[in-house]
Amino acid sequence: MKLGDSLSSIKGIGEKTEKRYEEMDIHTVGDLLACYPRSYEMYGDIMPIGQCPINERIVIEGFVEGKPVRRKGRRSSYLTCTVKDATGRLELFWFHMPYLEKMLKIGNRYLFLGKVNITKSGKKCMSQPQILKPEDYYNQKNKLIPVYRVVSGLSSRQMQKHIEQALDDVEDLDDYLNASERKRLDVPALAKSVRTIHFPDDKENVSLARKRLVFDELFLFLSEMKKIKESKGKGEKGLLFQSYEKEMDAFVASLPFSLTNGQKKVYEEILADCTKGNTPMNRLIQGDVGSGNTVLAGLALYLAVNYGYQGAIMAPTEVLAKQHYETLCQWMEPYGIKVELLTGSMTAAKKRNACQRIASGESQIIVGTNALIQEKVSYHCLGMIVTDEQHRFGVRQRENLVEKGKKDGLTPHVLVMSATPIPRTLALILYGDLSISVLKERPADRLPIKNCVVGQAYRATAYQFIEKEIKSGHQAYVICPMVEESDSMDVENVVGYRDMLVEKMPEEITVTCLYGSMKAEEKNRIMEQFSNGDIDILVSTTVVEVGINVPNATVMLIENAEHFGLAQLHQLRGRVGRGSAQSYCIFMSGNNSKKTMERLEVLGMSNDGFYIAQQDLRLRGPGDFFGIRQSGDLDFSLADIYQDAPVIELAEGFLEEMPKEQLEKRIRSSSYLSSQFHPIRSNVTL
Repeated sequence: MKLGDSLSSIKGIGEKTEKRYEEMDIHTVGDLLACYPRSYEMYGDIMPIGQCPINERIVIEGFVEGKPVRRKGRRSSYLTCTVKDATGRLELFWFHMPYLEKMLKIGNRYLFLGKVNITKSGKKCMSQPQILKPEDYYNQKNKLIPVYRVVSGLSSRQMQKHIEQALDDVEDLDDYLNASERKRLDVPALAKSVRTIHFPDDKENVSLARKRLVFDELFLFLSEMKKIKESKGKGEKGLLFQSYEKEMDAFVASLPFSLTNGQKKVYEEILADCTKGNTPMNRLIQGDVGSGNTVLAGLALYLAVNYGYQGAIMAPTEVLAKQHYETLCQWMEPYGIKVELLTGSMTAAKKRNACQRIASGESQIIVGTNALIQEKVSYHCLGMIVTDEQHRFGVRQRENLVEKGKKDGLTPHVLVMSATPIPRTLALILYGDLSISVLKERPADRLPIKNCVVGQAYRATAYQFIEKEIKSGHQAYVICPMVEESDSMDVENVVGYRDMLVEKMPEEITVTCLYGSMKAEEKNRIMEQFSNGDIDILVSTTVVEVGINVPNATVMLIENAEHFGLAQLHQLRGRVGRGSAQSYCIFMSGNNSKKTMERLEVLGMSNDGFYIAQQDLRLRGPGDFFGIRQSGDLDFSLADIYQDAPVIELAEGFLEEMPKEQLEKRIRSSSYLSSQFHPIRSNVTL
C-alpha cells in the first residue's frame, strides 16, 4: 500500500465510509495518516457511584433501574434514566440520542464514561455519557486512546481501526533525515513518530513523536518562506505615490476620532514606504487586539485612490468583510470614492456586475473575502493590497492577489494586518519577508476590559451576570473548547452547553451555537444574526477568534480556560471591549491547581497582548497532550508558535546550514512529506 493510494485500499473502508472521509477532506492513505488525534483519553478504574467525584471524567458500572424516559425541555427533548450499583444511584441524561431509549434495557448492566455534575436540585448526574463495550474497556484500560475529530456517520473508534490498518500495510514512510541528523536534533524516525502519535505507549513517547512531526511542519514552512524571501523584490518595481499631504490631512481630520500616537507613527511608515524609492511596500502591522488597525488600512487605501489606483482589502470572513465595507463607505463616499463588496455568497448576477465595475475601474476600493483572488476577477489598476487578520490566509493567497495587481512592470504595495502579538524573535523568523510595525496603544474611547479568573463554583454567579448584561441591552459570548461531548475527555462542548443554557436562561433570551465544521453559509448567517443583535448569547468554539466585530457584546465567558494558550485567550477576549460600554471577560478554569491559576492570572492582571505573549512563551511547558492544541495562531496541524518556539529555532538553524541544492531533493526523498505536507506548504498561513 502506498501513501497516494485511495482510502478504498484500506480494509474496512467501503464507498459509504469513503464519502464520510471526503467530507473531512481526507482522500488518500497519506491524508488519513496525517489526520492526527485532537486529544487522548485513558480509561481508569471503575468508580463506585456513591464515590463519584464532581467534574472528573470517570467510568462507572451500573444496572438500568427503570425504563429510559424521553422528556421535553423548553426548546429540545432529552432522554434520561437512572443507573445504580451497590453504593448508590446516578441519573444520566442524553440530548439528541433518542435511539438509546430502545437500546438500554431494564436490569442490564452497562459501562458509562462521562463527567458527573450537580443538577439544579443538588443531585449528582452524568450528562451525555458514552456507553463502553466491556471488551473495549478492559482491552484499553490504562492505555492512551486517540480521539479524532470526526463527522456524523464516522466514529473515532472506526478511525482508529482504519489508521491502524493503514500503518500496518503502508510501504513508503521514508525519512529525509539520516540517523546522525535525528540524533543531533533529538527527534525519532518519521515512521516511528507517525505510528506513535496515533498509538502512543505513554506521554513521553507521544511528546517525542509530536516534536518530530512539529519539526517537519516548521521545516517545510520555513523552507517555503525562504523561497518567498529570496524571490521577493527581484526585478520588482513598486508604484511611487505622491504624498498628497493636503488631501491626506483633510481625510484624517474628517474621521470621527483622533489618531493615537501609535497610529500616527505607523501611518508615517506607510507614507514613507509608498512615497520614497521604487520598492513595493511589504509591511506588517502587528497590532494588539483593539488597537485600531482598520483606520490604517483606510488611510493606505485612500492614498492609492488619490494617486489614481484601486485598493483592495481581503478579510477572512464575510461578516468582517461586510463590516469593513460599511465602515469604508462611511469614510470614502463623502469624497466620491466608490467602494465595492465582493464575497462568495453573492448571487452570480451580483458577482458579475461587481466584477465588471472592478475591471472598468468604476469601483475604486474593493472589499471582500478570498473571492478577490478568483480567476474571473480582473482589476483595472490595483495599487494597494491590504490583508486583514493575515494569519487566517495562506501565503499563496496573498501572493495571488499581488500577481493580479502587477501591471506594466510595476508591483502593488502590500499592507498586512494581524492582531496576533508574538515575541519579536519569533516575528523575525515567521515574518522575515515583511517590514514590521508594532501597534500597542488602544483608542481613547475604549475602556480596558475587566477580567476575572475563577473556578467552576463561580458558574451560577457568571450566568446571573450574563443575564443582567443582556437585560441591559448587551450580548455575550460563551467559548467552549470542543464541539461535542465525545470529542474530549474533560472539557465543555458547544452543542451540550447550548442545550443547557437554553434550559437555564429565561425564555426571551436567545441562545445559539457556532463551530467550525458548520457549512460556511450557516456560519455566516449566525455571525450576521449575532452582529445584528438577533442572538443574545453565542456559544462557540474558537471560530470567533477573528473575523467578527460586535461592539454591543460586552461579556465573554471562556470555559476550561486552562486548555488554551494565554495568547489565544487574549485573542478571544478581544471580541469584547470593541464599543464604548464597559466590557468583561470571565476565565473559568476546570483545574484549580496553583500553577494553572497563576498562569491564568497573567490575563487577569493585564490587557497588553505583547506582555501576555512573552509570558505565554515563558510559562508554557511541553504542552498538555491530553487536551486540544493550545492555540490556533497559525494553521498548522500540530505546531504552535508559542509552545514550539525552541523547535522553530531548531528548524531555522537546520535549514540555514542545508545547501540550497539539497533542500528540494531532501523533501522529495520522503513520500510522506512531499505529498502529504504539500497542502500545508501551499496554504500555510502567516
